[in-house]
This record gives sequence, C-alpha cells and structure tokens, in this order.
Amino acid sequence: MPIWISGPVRSGKTTALIQHLVDWSNLSPVSKGEKIQPAVKTALVFAVNADNRQVLMPAIAQATTGKIIVQSTTPLGFFEDEVMLFWPLALKALGLQAQFPLRLRPETEQELAAQFWQTAPWEDLQDLENMSPDRWVRRILDLLQLAAFGGIALEDLPRRLEDGLGELKCDRAIAETIAQMLMNWRDWCLQQGLLTYGILTALYWRYLLPDPAYQGHLLQRYQGVFADDVDSYPAITRDLFEIWLNQGELGVFSFNPDGAIRLGLGADPAYLAGLQDVCQLQALQQDFSLSLGAVMGQQVVAFVSGETFELPEPLTCLQTSSRAQLLRQTADQIIEAIQSGQAQPEEIAVIGPGLDTIARYTLIEILTAQGIPVESLKDQRPLNSSAIIRALLTLLTLVYPGLGRLVDAEQIAEMLVVLTHQRLPSLVSAAGTIDPVRAGLLADYCFQPHPEHPKLLPVETFPRWDRLGHQATTAYNNLLSWLDQQQKGSVQTASQPYLTLNPVFILDRAVQEFLAPHALNYDQLSVLRELMETAQHYWQVDERLRQTQTRHPPLPETVGQFIQLLRQGTLTANPFPVNPNGQPRRAVMLATTFQYRMARQVHRWHFWLDAGSALWHGGGAVILWGAPFCLRDWSGEPLTVEDEMNNDQAQLRRLLLDLLNRVTEKVFLCHSDLSVSGQEQVGPLLPLVDTSTPLVDNDSKAQSEQVDEANPDFVKV
Repeated sequence: MPIWISGPVRSGKTTALIQHLVDWSNLSPVSKGEKIQPAVKTALVFAVNADNRQVLMPAIAQATTGKIIVQSTTPLGFFEDEVMLFWPLALKALGLQAQFPLRLRPETEQELAAQFWQTAPWEDLQDLENMSPDRWVRRILDLLQLAAFGGIALEDLPRRLEDGLGELKCDRAIAETIAQMLMNWRDWCLQQGLLTYGILTALYWRYLLPDPAYQGHLLQRYQGVFADDVDSYPAITRDLFEIWLNQGELGVFSFNPDGAIRLGLGADPAYLAGLQDVCQLQALQQDFSLSLGAVMGQQVVAFVSGETFELPEPLTCLQTSSRAQLLRQTADQIIEAIQSGQAQPEEIAVIGPGLDTIARYTLIEILTAQGIPVESLKDQRPLNSSAIIRALLTLLTLVYPGLGRLVDAEQIAEMLVVLTHQRLPSLVSAAGTIDPVRAGLLADYCFQPHPEHPKLLPVETFPRWDRLGHQATTAYNNLLSWLDQQQKGSVQTASQPYLTLNPVFILDRAVQEFLAPHALNYDQLSVLRELMETAQHYWQVDERLRQTQTRHPPLPETVGQFIQLLRQGTLTANPFPVNPNGQPRRAVMLATTFQYRMARQVHRWHFWLDAGSALWHGGGAVILWGAPFCLRDWSGEPLTVEDEMNNDQAQLRRLLLDLLNRVTEKVFLCHSDLSVSGQEQVGPLLPLVDTSTPLVDNDSKAQSEQVDEANPDFVKV
C-alpha cells in the first residue's frame, strides 16, 4: 500500500522515506499475473531540486548498499528527460517533421520571444498594467510554464485570465490576445525544434502522460516511486504518481503541511495533498530538543498575528537608526561571538527576505577582513561583473566587423590589463605585464575607434613607446599578432557572406592563449565555464535558426546581440560556489529566506536581517503573475483583498515556523528604523521586535554614559 509521510520541518520525513526504500529493496519481487518481474528492482526517486538531490542520493546509496537500482531526478528534470527520450511519440501526436529538439535557456527564450512578439499589442497590455514590453514578455512566458505545471491547456487560459484578473479589467479580448500570443510562440518553437521548460512540460502532460504505451514503459522501467517534499511539486506530478498507484505499485511520499515553499512558483500543495486519501498515513512529530520552533514556534506566530501575551523565551533584538549601522553592528556581533568562542562560523546564518547586494558585500567585506569565512548561498552575480568576461567580450569586438559602437578606450584598457596579467586572482595588487597606467596610455594612443573596423594600432603609434618597457611591449605585440591571426581566418567573401569562424572557437582560443597558462581560482573557472556553455548554447540555437529560416542576420550582428545580452546582466554565475570540493564550508552563511528554506539548512544562531522590513509580508515569497489561477482546483473566483491578506498571513506563518524549526539556540532580530531608501520600516514582525530583549552594544553604552554625564538633567526612561 502507498505510504504518506507527513510532518513538520526536521521531523525525520526524509529518513523515514529512505527507510521505506530500504525495506522495499529487501523484499523479493512478487509476480503479478503474467507480468514478468525484473531480477533487480528499480526505484524512481524524486527530490524537489538538484541541491536536495545531491544530498539525498549519497544517503540512499549508503542505506540500500546496491540491492536495487535507484534513478534520481527532479520533477522538471524528469519531464525534460522523458520528452527527449520519447520525442518520436510527441512528433507523431503533433504531426511535425522529424528533427532532434534543442532546449532553450531562459535568457535565450526571453530574447527570441521579444523578437517574435515585436508586433504584439503592447499598448493594450500596458493599459492592463503599465510596465515595459520586456517585463511583459517575461510575465507571459512564466504564464506558459505555470499553465503547463497545472496541466492547463492554453485554449483554457482566456477564461481563467478573465475571471482571475477581473479587478484589473482584463476583458475577454485581452485574455484571448495573451493566449494567442502563447499559442503562436509555442507553434513557432515546435516548428524550429526548440523547446522551453514550459513547452516541454506541456508536451509531457498533454501527449506523453495520457499515452497507454508510455505508461506501460514507465511501469516496466520503474517498479516503485519515492518522492521527497511533494508539497513543493507541480500539480501534474500527482497525475504521474497515480500511474503507479492505480496499478498497485508502491509509492512513498513525504509532505510538510506547513511547507509550500514554492507556492506561487508552480507548486500546487493542495492538489498534491489529495494523494494521501489513497495512502497509509505516517504522521511524524518534532523532537522538542531540536529547535526553537518546537518550543515556541506557535506562540511566535500567534503573537505576530495580533494576540497579546508574554513569549516564553524573548528573542534578542539588535536595533539601530540607519541600515548602514545595522550592517556594521550585525557583523561586529558575529565577530565577537566567534572570537570569544561562543559560536563557530558554520553555526551562524544571516537570513533576510531580500538580501540585497549592498548587504551581502558589506557583511562579506567586514567578516573576511577579520579572517572569518563567508558563504553566500546562491549569490548569482551577472557574468559581466567579472573582469575576465568583460575582457573577452571586448576582444570579440576587435575580431568581428561592425561592432565598433560596442567598444571604447576604457574597455580596451581593461582588456589589456586582464588578458596580459600574470597573476589573475588579484588584478589590482599583482605585478602584471601591462599595468593600468600603461594600458591607459596604449588605449589612448593605439586604439583607433571605428563603427565598422575598430582596431589596435602598432605600438610605435605611441610617441614614447620606448618608455613602456620590454614586457609591456612584447605582451601588446603578442596580442596584436593573435588578433591578426583570428581576423585572417575569418575573412568574408561574396560567396561566403558570414564569417567562417564560430565565436565559440574564438573565445576558446582566447582562453587557451591568455588565461589558461595562469593559475585561475575556482570562482574564475566557474564564470569561464558558464560563459563557454552559454556561448555554445547561443550558437547552437543560432545555427538551428539559420537552417530553418531563409532570412537571418549576419553572424557579426548576432555576435553583437550576444555581447549586449551579457552586458545587460541577464546571465549569471555563482562566484561563491557551494561545496566546491564536495564538502560543506566552515563559514558564516548569507541567504534569503527562500534560498535558506530550499537548501534545508540548520544553524545554532540566526540573524534575521531587516526584521522590520515590509518584505516579510507574504512570507517573503515571490508569486509569479497568474500563479493563483493556474492551480488545478482553482475556484474560478478572483481573489479579494481579504483573500490576499489571508494568503499573506498564511505564507508568513509558514515562513516563521520553518525558520524557527531550523534554528536550535538563538535568534537575533536585526532591525534599523530606516530602510535603505530612508523610509521608516513598517513590517509585520515589528511587534516581535518591540517585545524582544535589546542587545546592548558596548560602544553605544559608552556613548550613552558620556551623554548622560554631559547632561545631568537628562532622565533615562
């Protein structure tokens, strides 16, 4: 009989799921009629995301000791793999010509969709809600994925849009326009053999999942299904799981009634909860010694909701006037705790509903200056923020014609410093071949701007080139020679209108020539790997479109679009990789509330940054446009103001319980009276801040005593 494991955070749900998998692996295969059972059983195991999967799989491998075959995946990864594997079935159902599909990355999807919808009625959509066409493109593409996750056909979207957005005066015409835009985009992508996450998910639930032949393949390949944290899964995964349950096969599912972390991002916990009706329930409880949440979680939630009583264990508040002071004092408190031995770096987490770049940078700088390592969880920064990436993009403008408007002397100077540097990890302090001063002189005197053919002139163009020195002159001449070789291999002719040399090869050659000979650290290798993967994908798509379309821009123009795409900051890489060596870092963790919950972290001490911020409303959650009416069992009624307030309160309740269940000893509420913009902080946690125990800073206490002595008539309240 299928099993439904239910319990709050840290109640042992994953451990119980693994134990059921072990018990199942010890059972001998049982013949069912004429069905032939495999000698070794295969289990399909789901984790909510790739990070959780990496933690789950070693534990399963150690527990099962190889008795069964375990195939691990995530919901979205499974949809993609299955569509690729059974692509002929989808082709047959759609009546398309046979060609191997190519998946689009989100940034490429955004760019191509914006071009495809150039003639869309943006004015009508901006009347509905005034925002730029680029933001509308992202919204509409997200709607495609939300509908696919909910198992909703695009033909049914107009009714849901009209009913769900009634307060925004979304009439039937606008709703049908949005749905038609999506259907046209979907059809165009399929004709080109291009798949987005939304399109491949829609293909899976609409054409593969109902197919009896496909269902037979599933049951033959996997004899049991095990899914962890299904409260964060999309609705169509329930339809998938029911294939095994309807055939009497084993299914084990873990569910957190107070989870729903991805609600608003495609998850449908209410619909997934319907699986428990056909399962044997295993309810788990928390160990009261494991976390603050087990001791006082419900009281904190009730207090924030407006009930008045004294908390059993007051929280500690670190309060300042400005946010700059708050960041400094938060860092000082962490430094003092670590240096005094009260806590270790890996026992501390700084969490906020919106951890902005300023906060991350400030805390990292202050803590690392004291020798305290910091791990910024999922801190994805734009690729273009790396000097190495900017230098390589500048190099492309000198190889391909027509890109002169994308380069200036300042960028040339930076390229000369970066690509000729001997010690890349410290570009400022290390002694390089061309230092910034010489690079600036060369850029001023030897760079010739031109809209079509910008170029670097011989070093002798600089009147005092002899003062540059032998190393700088040699490095500059080597760069000129390399550029000349690439340009000779990329000559345009009348019969060959496009450059013959693919930009991916140019980038690879540049990395091998200028960067590979030097010692690159892990962060630099990470951004270079992301750049090469992005470039390879970008030109795979470009080559596919050149094959299927008669009119296409010249390759140099496409190179220019690629450079601008990266300079917009659309593409990101993680300069602070999680577990680069496979081992957790002994470091203070910085994370947003969403990142922290998804990573299933636990710490002794929590610092809740910006505790008075309004961003805590709705549990600090991001809800995609259209998410409420893309749920499977949506009532069809638009959300009222009261409904939205209740949903926000429920999200906040789940967030507080989740965070308190992930801290074992102490919570510091870090609050500044004024936000970054200088506005007064008015958030839902202010009652908690006001009733908490203030943390007295020694410097502040000393200043206060000095003020009291200078003003003897001052009376402290």
